[in-house]
Amino acid sequence: MQAKTGDKVRVHYTGKLTNGVVFDSSAGREPLEFTLGSGMVIAGFDSGITGMQIGEKKTVHIPVADAYGPSDENLVFQFNKSDLPQDIPFEIGMQLNMHADGEGQVIPVTVTDITETGITVDANHPLAGQDLVFEIELVSVN
Repeated sequence: MQAKTGDKVRVHYTGKLTNGVVFDSSAGREPLEFTLGSGMVIAGFDSGITGMQIGEKKTVHIPVADAYGPSDENLVFQFNKSDLPQDIPFEIGMQLNMHADGEGQVIPVTVTDITETGITVDANHPLAGQDLVFEIELVSVN
């Protein structure tokens, strides 16, 4: 049985950057379960599984456009420290939530730079701008 759009699939995977650094893996956890073609995962991961058979293993190379897209400089923001809460000990790499509008929408951001007078945060997905490599094993198809 080959996996096709609309099927609920379960996969084990290891996600790597092109330099071999692992950024995520299902090792030691339950397989990832989702419906093919539903938009629940990045496009390249979805299309990489389509056509696989149960028990099949393969490596899928996903270009930026089919992963998290290019990094967008419009999603990098600078703030004056004087405009921020003084009780937060900001650190590079720190994850924060930023309110995007008056309607309560919250966007996760990462602190990327700290100066004497301000901080820079990035609202891009941490893997934006990266080509990705996934080792995938199709566990089941329903």
